[in-house]
Amino acid sequence: MSDLFVSLAVLAAAVLLSEAVRWTAARLSPGAYWIYLLEAASTFQLCCCTHELKLLGETTRLELPVGLTITYFITVVHLTTLREATCNPIAAVERVCRGSSSVKAALVLIALQFGAAVAAQFFAVSVWSLGLSDVHVRHQRFGFRCFDPLGGTLLEAAAVELMCTFTVQATAMNIHRVDEKLRAALFAAVITAVVFAGGSISGAVFNPVLAFSIQFPCSGHTYLEYCFVYWLGPALGAASCILLFEKIIPFLSGKSTIRLDSQTAQKQKTQ
Repeated sequence: MSDLFVSLAVLAAAVLLSEAVRWTAARLSPGAYWIYLLEAASTFQLCCCTHELKLLGETTRLELPVGLTITYFITVVHLTTLREATCNPIAAVERVCRGSSSVKAALVLIALQFGAAVAAQFFAVSVWSLGLSDVHVRHQRFGFRCFDPLGGTLLEAAAVELMCTFTVQATAMNIHRVDEKLRAALFAAVITAVVFAGGSISGAVFNPVLAFSIQFPCSGHTYLEYCFVYWLGPALGAASCILLFEKIIPFLSGKSTIRLDSQTAQKQKTQ
């Protein structure tokens, strides 16, 4: 149980450190540069916390309710502290495609996200080197190595990442229909369910920059194979979700409406 408390303290430290950076940036760098600092600090927070949770889950035998509860509450913390940050390169690319962001701004944003992901790796290793818990000490003995994160084939893992991203993207696109006070709780519940469903096969990361931080350093597969699973899978999941909800469903709904209108007009002519 002491290992769990230490890990929770590490999570709290990462969140507080990132929040301090966000608070300082909001006062010293208001305006256009705020979003860049926000993305960097928030991505750092997301990656640091996930590093610690992954290590805790892999090296201790937490009961399923305990693990899911921790996942749920840290997700709520992320949703309430990250503000406008997406911490996801796919969102930056989506903004470019929608015309709400320039290519240059998106590239800077993505570079900062990956830089924060690498910084989170160094932060995690620095904390683990202190040997604050038995989990950290054992991990240090193995040279902070992580092993094959895939519990299935490359195609199965990519499919899981695709479906996880599709589910989360669909939730994000429709969450506005829910009462504002319930949005964070509902979104966190969806993410927790997705992690539970797909975690044993791919880790259920559904975020390219987060995967780069916590999965790419692991042995078992090449970088190209990890790119296939953790970059292509989520990209296709997000694209297919946007295509479905913004193109296919509106088209079918409009077509059915036109058909009903034509039938009504035909009836009026015959009367």
